[in-house]
Amino acid sequence: MLARMIAAVVQMTSGSDLERNLARAADWIGAAARRGAELVALPEMFPLIRDDGADTANPHAQDVPDGPVLRFLAEQAAAHRIVLAGGSFPERIPGDARVFNTSTVFGPTGELLALYRKIHLFDVDLPGATLRESARVAPGSEIAIAKTAACTLGLSVCYDVRFPELYRQLAERGAQVLLVPSAFTVPTGRDHWEVLLRARAIENQCFVVASAQYGEHNASRRSYGHSLIADPWGIVLCTVPDAEGIGLAELDFARQADTRRRLPALRHRRL
Repeated sequence: MLARMIAAVVQMTSGSDLERNLARAADWIGAAARRGAELVALPEMFPLIRDDGADTANPHAQDVPDGPVLRFLAEQAAAHRIVLAGGSFPERIPGDARVFNTSTVFGPTGELLALYRKIHLFDVDLPGATLRESARVAPGSEIAIAKTAACTLGLSVCYDVRFPELYRQLAERGAQVLLVPSAFTVPTGRDHWEVLLRARAIENQCFVVASAQYGEHNASRRSYGHSLIADPWGIVLCTVPDAEGIGLAELDFARQADTRRRLPALRHRRL
């Protein structure tokens, strides 16, 4: 495996226009690749964020493996010769009006390396944020990793970050980088976003690559943003300011291995 790689987080303000969202994603993927990124990560539901008042059935739900969003991701990965972490998209479920919130990773030749369906669904009543993800989304049940030439990636989506046992299982399966595409609400993001991500990095001695949605998507949805990359010591290597954009950082896997050797907490665990 490679000793290091350049990773990029893409921050977007996706709306209900699928074609516009894909075009914006392509622009940011290209910008990151031109700056040397070998791993590019998109945010949760990058192709589409619908109004919460919309009908339950999603007209843009995608089939796997042949939907246009997956073809877009495969083509972008191959065109730029990168590993592309495709945030997430709504996956059609035959016979069910709900969808899966599905995350993918594609390799540099456009091959699908891993697919993960979000396990933990965001049903909350908070000041300024009442959401029922389970009304439209079915939970997944399997964890997933993606093995690349440089490292092993562990897949997750947004609300998963509050459940550390998922990330420990990913680390036990060899994950060196934890992917956390998100669309965090403003109140939860302001108080918990960075704390949770740095905690997952520290306790699993992994890099965390967290691409986020930012800003006002529609009258009922607004996201916190602050996409970031953190290292296995919990140090934030880069953040994206309050706008659409990208952030880049070097992932040094030799230093990660040295951290795990000097502080072998993963081997010290007792249940």
